[in-house]
Amino acid sequence: MPDPVPFDHSRAAAFEKRLVRALNYGALCLMTCLGHRTGLFDGMAEMPAAGSEAIAARCGLNERYVREWLGAMVASGVVDYDPRDGTYALPPEHAAFLTRAATPANLAVYAQYIPLLGAVEDDVFACFRAGGGVAYARFERFHEVMAEDSGQNVLPVLKSHILPLVPGLDKRLKDGIRVLDVGCGRGRALNLLATWFPNSRFVGIDLSEEAIEFARVEAQERGNKNASFIARDLSRFDQQAQPGTFDFITTFDAVHDQASPRNVLRGIRISLADDGVYLAQDIKASSDVQHNRTHPLGPLLYTISCMHCMTVSLAQGGDGLGAMWGKEMAVQYFQEAGFGSVQVHELAHDIFNYYYVCRP
Repeated sequence: MPDPVPFDHSRAAAFEKRLVRALNYGALCLMTCLGHRTGLFDGMAEMPAAGSEAIAARCGLNERYVREWLGAMVASGVVDYDPRDGTYALPPEHAAFLTRAATPANLAVYAQYIPLLGAVEDDVFACFRAGGGVAYARFERFHEVMAEDSGQNVLPVLKSHILPLVPGLDKRLKDGIRVLDVGCGRGRALNLLATWFPNSRFVGIDLSEEAIEFARVEAQERGNKNASFIARDLSRFDQQAQPGTFDFITTFDAVHDQASPRNVLRGIRISLADDGVYLAQDIKASSDVQHNRTHPLGPLLYTISCMHCMTVSLAQGGDGLGAMWGKEMAVQYFQEAGFGSVQVHELAHDIFNYYYVCRP
């Protein structure tokens, strides 16, 4: 037998410190989520140093809860505290990453994934034992959070950075083409496009009835008569698609969630006109785990994948690709679906996603 590896006490001590930090940061994510949802960060950013009573009054909240939240923020180094007069202040350097005014740099939006996923921990735990997955309906706020996420990464740069990835697309949209968004969620991107380009026709499809209803209401409020939304399971999209129906098709972080991603992609290829373009936004990662060890968001993205993306697909009897399926596999899937040209783009502001421009 080989000699036992000697126990490295310094390595053990360093790992212990790392886990203690992780416990504190996990708790900080919960408090950051509350600070975002309650508007505490927004309120504090707009007022001078103040006591808990004034902060609670400004935000219309209960003082006792605000005071305890402030304690967590002070202990985490997020909020400054002056013991001389008992006042709290949110430094502008911190507000630059925590308020709605800071969009698209508001990292508090992403903190919401931690409690959202924690709410289904028991369900996911059961899947570790029995297999299967957690139904889409169990994630009550997921579309709301994803819409906010999209509101930071996609909507502000949709016209300035994303559409220009396809040369000449802006003119075609102005002239009038047929557009499909697969896995459209609440339809925020599609409704924005429909507002900008009234001569084009837009269709959004998603599995969630709740998300589709939200999209329909927004379309009505915007007066987007050129946009329609359909609630549909796309597991057999390759059999449902009508050839050459659309000139431009998009998916925004949607393919890896599908029960049958290959069927969805084949359906997209069938639906696309011969001179059409498919634009896919999907998670920026490698298909090989060793190349994700230095990913700045690796632990978060693998966690979201395990506790949402992968499991909702498996719940439908699907492939369970997961969010970290990676660029190599994504390109392979696009090519297998029939796309002869696949270009991979990155945007400087977006550390989460690749942008694939696919042509027949």
